[in-house]
Amino acid sequence: MRRVIIAGNWKMNKTISEALELVNGLKRELCDIEDIDIVVIPPFTALGEIADALTSSNIKLGAQDAHWEQKGAFTGEISPTMLKDIGVTYVVIGHSERRIYFGETNETVNKKVKSVLKTDLLPIMCIGERLEEREAGSTFDVIRDHIEGGLKGISEQDVLKVVIAYEPVWAIGTGKTATPAQAEEAHLYIRDLLKELYDESVAKNLRIQYGGSVKPENIKELINQEDIDGALVGGASLKTEEFVSIVKESAKKGV
Repeated sequence: MRRVIIAGNWKMNKTISEALELVNGLKRELCDIEDIDIVVIPPFTALGEIADALTSSNIKLGAQDAHWEQKGAFTGEISPTMLKDIGVTYVVIGHSERRIYFGETNETVNKKVKSVLKTDLLPIMCIGERLEEREAGSTFDVIRDHIEGGLKGISEQDVLKVVIAYEPVWAIGTGKTATPAQAEEAHLYIRDLLKELYDESVAKNLRIQYGGSVKPENIKELINQEDIDGALVGGASLKTEEFVSIVKESAKKGV
């Protein structure tokens, strides 16, 4: 059985003191959760302090992006080597907000995924369609484009280290949520596509998260879908009680 992974993407929120307050609350409430992977993804400014706070914890640390080079003249960028040095385990690549606001492309996503893997970190590669693409019936075309572009040249051995996060962009920060059936349909398509691009073993074992306005109110129906292996949580990950509720409900999958 694929191991559930719940990751909280804090985006551009939380000062260092606020971040520590949140993560210390999560540590207290989630210390006995052992059967799933829990990840917090603070802004870059808080990574060092949060890494120290998570020492010997069951919660892993993620970063919201990384450059594809390990060092060099790239003002304002952070390399995978720097992230690994500070204690990061997971790196989000190609989030819809990076694609929409900062010009992220399949090519840059692919370069970043490869660089993160080379540094022995674990990429969370985001894919998903915008509202106009869904309404045009292009959902599966967009998913195929993002996956084929993002995973280009990545071996079967390495691709199993990747977590794919399906984000229906129209359901992020809008209050809308894909129905469990819509989410499962997309996840199943992704799994079938992985079988086509790799083989049945990859399709069966690679983890796919859902990321689109995940809340305590909808996590049970989402996580119980056969092909959904977790969640990339946005706004609800900023509140201790809500993120704890999502994690604890998700831990019931397969029990």
